[in-house]
Amino acid sequence: MARWRPRRTMRVHSRRHGSPGAPAVAWKHHLQQGLPRHLNDHWSLLHRHCADHSSRLRLGRLLHRLVHHDLGVQESALAELELASQLIRVGLGVTFLPESQARTADLECRLGSERFFVEVTAMVGSAERRRLPVRGIMTGEELGEEADRGAILTHRILARIKQKAKQLADYCDPVILSISIPRADLLGGRQGRREQIQIDLKALAGSVTVDLTSRRHLSAVLISLWDVEPLPSRAALRLANVEIIERTKHQHTQPRVRLFIQNPSASAPLSESYDASIRQTL
Repeated sequence: MARWRPRRTMRVHSRRHGSPGAPAVAWKHHLQQGLPRHLNDHWSLLHRHCADHSSRLRLGRLLHRLVHHDLGVQESALAELELASQLIRVGLGVTFLPESQARTADLECRLGSERFFVEVTAMVGSAERRRLPVRGIMTGEELGEEADRGAILTHRILARIKQKAKQLADYCDPVILSISIPRADLLGGRQGRREQIQIDLKALAGSVTVDLTSRRHLSAVLISLWDVEPLPSRAALRLANVEIIERTKHQHTQPRVRLFIQNPSASAPLSESYDASIRQTL
């Protein structure tokens, strides 16, 4: 998986099989070099561990979405496949939940007799949307371009948490919201000059923590930022509910930053075993 994921041409063939253990879907690549290695690894792992009908059906749909014309649909499918693979590698049992009009979570994860749910989303904007003013945020001329872009990104992350929280309000078990942000400037297309965004990670974590206290049904938020530039922290205070992993800009196969932010007011907090498993995925 590269930070800027190359566009690939794939065709997905669905077919029926008489035996439950047989593959539910098969996919064929049109390029001579075959499937991208990271997708092949994810698919092989998920195919071995997710043998139930619901998971196989969902996997087939995710593969179709990888070639969708909309970048947001592609990135959302990639984020779901990647996170499910990571959770399996740390020892969790993962089931892909069926899609419905009720807008359920994407994954059900089990460890022994306990379970939690995961909703996966990707934030991919467009050049037109990025030029629109953001309510409550001053313009670049008033605050400075770099500070403004970091503030806008934080504002949009909080808006996405609010949007997804409504979808997950009926869950009684622990629920994690995973947000993947392939491009921090939220530029939808792959053309144009890449703009590096600087952001204070502790300030972002603090803003999310405060927001989560009013959304008690959310147990935690996992944020993956691929191309931000972390600012030196201005605060010495370290939040006990926040885990921040930073990598160098040369590690292209992993997000530059991952934040795991637990809700201190969660009505269904994560157990210690779940907490340890999620931290391994960082």
